[in-house]
Amino acid sequence: MEKLVVMISGGFSLAYHQVLPEFERSTGITVTTLSGASQGSGPKTIKSQLEHGAEVDVVILSKEGLEELMAAGRIANGSEAELASVPLGAAVRQGSAKPDIGSVDALTRTLLGARLVALPGSTSGIFMRDEVLPRLGIADKVSSKLFARGIESTGSVAAGEADLAIGPVSEIVHQPGIELVGALPDEVQLIQVFTAAMVKTAHNPEQARKLIGYLASDQTAAAVKNSGMQLLGKHGKP
Repeated sequence: MEKLVVMISGGFSLAYHQVLPEFERSTGITVTTLSGASQGSGPKTIKSQLEHGAEVDVVILSKEGLEELMAAGRIANGSEAELASVPLGAAVRQGSAKPDIGSVDALTRTLLGARLVALPGSTSGIFMRDEVLPRLGIADKVSSKLFARGIESTGSVAAGEADLAIGPVSEIVHQPGIELVGALPDEVQLIQVFTAAMVKTAHNPEQARKLIGYLASDQTAAAVKNSGMQLLGKHGKP
């Protein structure tokens, strides 16, 4: 039986898990899926897990995270394929009043008024912490916390620990206990591109290429749109 090991970050996970069963059925390839953060610090990042010997054929993560892996020489040259893009959005606990985030001023007031703002400790959370909050002049006035994974940051809002979660829209839609407020204003927006690539040490390169080709094909279009993402690459530019 043909096998494949994939390590994926949160941003593309929803669409990926919707289309994976059909890929396995149509190809006869059995896929084991591991998870890791696109960027950040600590043992849960994809980069750290690869450095510590995780045997993986394909990685799926933000373009920023992929660039770090490429710089470290861990990606097979020319194997990468852009899959989808997604904007940053904000979420509140299900049933809570939705705050105004429609302008930079409104978002600033909402951030200042939150007891705790939950952020993923990956590309989007790092962007908010290091770029957006300082640019708005509120870095030292907003109570925020970086969680190791996006699912943990949205979970903290569902549990009532945090008032607001900010992250890729695809990590917010369909998550239990929370509701999407909307996308952040353009001036403080980060459109993340999620990309699949083959690891240089892949044990199953042929199967890896099949999966990457499948994920970048029109067969994933409905799942990509359903997860709040926009189509890229072979799907045609959004």
